[in-house]
Amino acid sequence: MTIETILSTVLSLIAVFMAIVFHEVAHGLVAARLGDPTAKSGGRLSLNPLAHVDPVGTILVPLTLAVLRIFAPQTVLFGWAKPVPVNPNYFRNPFRGMLFVALAGPGANLALGAAAAILGRLLFFAIPDLGMTLILREGLGANALHAVFFVLGMFVIYCVILAAFNMIPIPPLDGSRVLTYFLPPSGRKAMLSLERYGFMILIAIIFLGGLDFVFTGVAPLWGWLLGPEWLYAMG
Repeated sequence: MTIETILSTVLSLIAVFMAIVFHEVAHGLVAARLGDPTAKSGGRLSLNPLAHVDPVGTILVPLTLAVLRIFAPQTVLFGWAKPVPVNPNYFRNPFRGMLFVALAGPGANLALGAAAAILGRLLFFAIPDLGMTLILREGLGANALHAVFFVLGMFVIYCVILAAFNMIPIPPLDGSRVLTYFLPPSGRKAMLSLERYGFMILIAIIFLGGLDFVFTGVAPLWGWLLGPEWLYAMG
């Protein structure tokens, strides 16, 4: 265990919390735009992480993985926030409204991840020898700059991971809402009946390592967004 490992774990937690909060707020904003005031009246349109804390997804799972990462640095931190409450009865077309709300979270993650990547890549282009400065980390300023780019890079990575993970068609993930929209009535009923077991299935998948295919599958995307120089500087 080293100070560098602990620091990178803390910075990674900051990045994953940011990605999670933006994901949930996007759900609430789209729901509000479609006429549902539930999230707004419940204070869930706030960017304050405390408004979105889930005891399991925001505390237990990330902290457990953070402890594991101290001893196994390859461990990927992950988590989720308390789902934003949505009442589809406010929507003109409930099933279509839930489709748009479901797509909002992953869509926001991809858009914000891409924006963060573009910002970082522009800075790499505009600031001479930025990559070498981040790698050498000589002095307080260089270390602070490295921390900023590490958080920004991890934010890009976690945005991509969250977008892909949430599109898995298992309730209560967004992918199940998207799939439900395209199913016939009998299929929709089956998805609703699966909802009561979805959370337990999700926890089992996470702790049995079944999400490796998600991380592996989307790694080329975040690698392309960040570029080799940025990825190397984060190491």
